[in-house]
Amino acid sequence: MNYNQNNKEQNIEDSKAPLVSHLIELRDRLKWAVVFFFITFCFCYYFATDIYNFLVKPLYNIYQEKGIENPRMIYTALTEAFFTYLKVSFYGALFLSFPVIALQIYKFAAPGLYRDEKQAFFPFLIATPILFSLGASLVYFFIFPLAWSFFLGFQTDTNSIGMAIELEAKVNEYLSLVLKLMFAFGLAFQIPVALTLLSRAGIVTSNGLKKRRKYAVVIAFLVAAILTPPDLISQVGLGIPIVILFEISILLSAFFERKKNIKKSENEKKDLKKTIGETDFNE
Repeated sequence: MNYNQNNKEQNIEDSKAPLVSHLIELRDRLKWAVVFFFITFCFCYYFATDIYNFLVKPLYNIYQEKGIENPRMIYTALTEAFFTYLKVSFYGALFLSFPVIALQIYKFAAPGLYRDEKQAFFPFLIATPILFSLGASLVYFFIFPLAWSFFLGFQTDTNSIGMAIELEAKVNEYLSLVLKLMFAFGLAFQIPVALTLLSRAGIVTSNGLKKRRKYAVVIAFLVAAILTPPDLISQVGLGIPIVILFEISILLSAFFERKKNIKKSENEKKDLKKTIGETDFNE
């Protein structure tokens, strides 16, 4: 009786040990992620003015093209500029520290993954920040100039009663708009990563994606209409890349499906040869 009770207690203690070790490892991973985020946050706050000026540059260039001298931005609350720079620092730190955070998550989850799963997951871990950067670059270098030029076209020197209509952009509203567009395009560029992972997991197939192509086009422009400001340039500028990325996802899914089928066929041939060899040996 005592032996069985001691055995049960030992099993309970053994089951607790892996859980405690996992929690300790998770704590260490989170600690490194938080420390690196804090360091990059301080770095970004030191250069917050330069980062904000970089984000304002497309608007400033449009002002110069339209011959508007001494353009300015305003803030109407005492703490508005301070919290705007904090927001710049936070999102800048989040962007810079994402590779480290993602790597810590991967290292924590890697021991529980099979070798094939590790090989399948790691390339997407690298592709995620690269694709996000491509999406953010597209909106910065292409969409911003077109959209800002469109919006500044509503300025007038005088109207019917002799009053001018001029833009005096607020620093926090401009930053919110810029971040919204950059994150919308950055997340949209994750479509190949998400769909290819789902395809490799067997949740979706390339043929299934092809059949739902027309629905994907409609959803792409609906998402673009929701995520972007109410102007045609931004909506089309996001909708078209989403459709293109969806088509790329179909090609990638088909590629990995062919690769998986080839590997499966090779394994079946090996098993067949092994079976034939064992049969000949027994005879």
